[in-house]
Amino acid sequence: MAAAAAPTIGQRLDTLLAALSNIGDMNHLLSNYQPSTSQIYSLVIVLSVAFSFRLLNSGDDLGSKLSSSTVEQAKRGEKGTSSKYAKANNKNNKQSYDFPQPKWHILKLTNYVVTTLFLLSIITFLSNASVYLNDNTALMTFLGVWSGLLCYFFGFFGISFVELDDLVVTDADGQQRQQGVVTQPQKQASCKSRKVESPNDPPVKVISLHPPASSTPVCSDPIKSKSPTNTGIPTNVKDLSNEEIATLVLQDKIKDHQLEKLLDPHRAVAVRRLKFDALLSSLGKTTGEDDKKGGVLSELPHEHDLDYKRVLGANCEIVVGYIPIPVGIVGPVTLNGESVYIPMATTEGCLVASTNRGCKAITQGSGARSTILRDGITRAPCVRLPSAHEAAQVHLWIEEADNFAKLKEAFESTTSFGKLIEASPTVAGRNVYIRLRCFSGDAMGMNMISKGSLAVIECLREQFPQLSLVALSGNMCTDKKAAAMNWIEGRGKSVVIEATIPKDVVRSTLKTSVPAIVEANVNKNLIGSAMAGTVGGFNAHAANNVTAVFLATGQDPAQNVESSNCITLMEVTPEGDLWISCTMPSIEVGTVGGGTGLSAQSACLRAIGVKGGGENPGDNARQLAHVVACATMAGELSLMAALASNSLVAAHMQHNRKPASK
Repeated sequence: MAAAAAPTIGQRLDTLLAALSNIGDMNHLLSNYQPSTSQIYSLVIVLSVAFSFRLLNSGDDLGSKLSSSTVEQAKRGEKGTSSKYAKANNKNNKQSYDFPQPKWHILKLTNYVVTTLFLLSIITFLSNASVYLNDNTALMTFLGVWSGLLCYFFGFFGISFVELDDLVVTDADGQQRQQGVVTQPQKQASCKSRKVESPNDPPVKVISLHPPASSTPVCSDPIKSKSPTNTGIPTNVKDLSNEEIATLVLQDKIKDHQLEKLLDPHRAVAVRRLKFDALLSSLGKTTGEDDKKGGVLSELPHEHDLDYKRVLGANCEIVVGYIPIPVGIVGPVTLNGESVYIPMATTEGCLVASTNRGCKAITQGSGARSTILRDGITRAPCVRLPSAHEAAQVHLWIEEADNFAKLKEAFESTTSFGKLIEASPTVAGRNVYIRLRCFSGDAMGMNMISKGSLAVIECLREQFPQLSLVALSGNMCTDKKAAAMNWIEGRGKSVVIEATIPKDVVRSTLKTSVPAIVEANVNKNLIGSAMAGTVGGFNAHAANNVTAVFLATGQDPAQNVESSNCITLMEVTPEGDLWISCTMPSIEVGTVGGGTGLSAQSACLRAIGVKGGGENPGDNARQLAHVVACATMAGELSLMAALASNSLVAAHMQHNRKPASK
């Protein structure tokens, strides 16, 4: 006769429950209801899901901390809670997300312990399964342990494995740092020359890191863009105050790009300003003066307004009005270990949205790392001598180190911040073009170097009385013109910036593949530009982003000609990820003087955190150059992805066309 089949786990559970029903009060509780095995399993799953849902939703976020009353206080000019968060941040040395942070290292350790226990329990059970299956007590013990571990897996497993290396942690000495980010550029190798380089970039101070943008603007993904679903959006959203709506946007219950569809465009702008004021405040970009005025963006007009007194004698003559240009803000983007928001002024549809997508991809990846290679604005006076022989003598005289010291002394007698770094003469017949390069602090420096150049000419006349000045600018500077001189020698700030974008981010955010975008970059930006004979134009559209940031921050827009010199390189890493870099040898920017004094442009500079002079001369201007390079790389990344996936035209046709206003 065949042996009876061994009972299953389910049958043994039913037998165990029947036995329990005969013990004490359990008989009364279970007399009218005997749960089946499937019901027991269902109960365990429901409890696990409920427990994990509670764990995942019990925390707080940036938006919930910035309540409507907080934003309203900021608008009225009071010291709102968001500003207090930033101040408390600096005081207490806590990460400046302004809400309680999990113990990430404990969570990570717990994950390892729980995973090890789970694996050990399975190995133990399988090693003697026949015995445990016939032992009700042991079987229930294993099931209880596994059920508890499943609850943990649903709730916490993996939470501390995601981008843990990019989190800001606190050292034992209380100083914040970011793991995996080089916070101090390497010193440049010294060369045997008499060039006096500007001071090295200061170490980057990590203030705060904001997560990537929660949603990609519809403009960057035309195929999937549809009318926004109203899931989770209050039905009475138009009846809410601007402060309440801004809080919902901060909590990600309303997407930023949905505001114009849910509200009228004018109100959408007002709400978005409140949102960015709160975000910038949490990064410590605000001052007490900003709080009194109502926020960082308080002086960035969104209605008809211009202080013509500021224009008089500084920016324009014969004034009859002004041209309003829309200003958008992209970010956050992680730049040198710090979250940055970048204002851009443009009339080109999709530019801001596309750049924002690039910022998101960079932040989801390694973040951007930028380095200043050279820092010096140039002016090249043209002088003439009676003969070519005498012109050659001037050339040779300037190249002597002792003579350069005399020119340096004469130049620096005219300025407090300017430092003459180099004097490079070039002879053309009887003409000598003397390309002077000077460090100009936080000013862009054209007025400074022009004044110093006149002092240099007077010093030369003492040695060569027959020398005459033909033009203070002899076009070898080279200012506001495409020139190989700027491409090779640099002008202003020479910057190189890089980032690594994981292949999964390239697929999910940029909607293309790493090999496709690399191939498109080689054939378009390198081969195509070489065939066109371009100078400094080995890029997709660097001038777009450079000009947009220039207009927003009060730079000279005509200098986008040389400032847009850029070569964009992309490679596939050994891991299959995307490496991208932009090398820009001639970014000409300043944070004092010129258009930076206008209120709207000042507001944009404050949003970046670079208004006025830096703690050390040149700090703010160098940071602005980093920001310009970062915006350029983000724009290059997104546009090349659109070209690689053939979605560029579809995006512009769908989102950059609207009927003419009646």
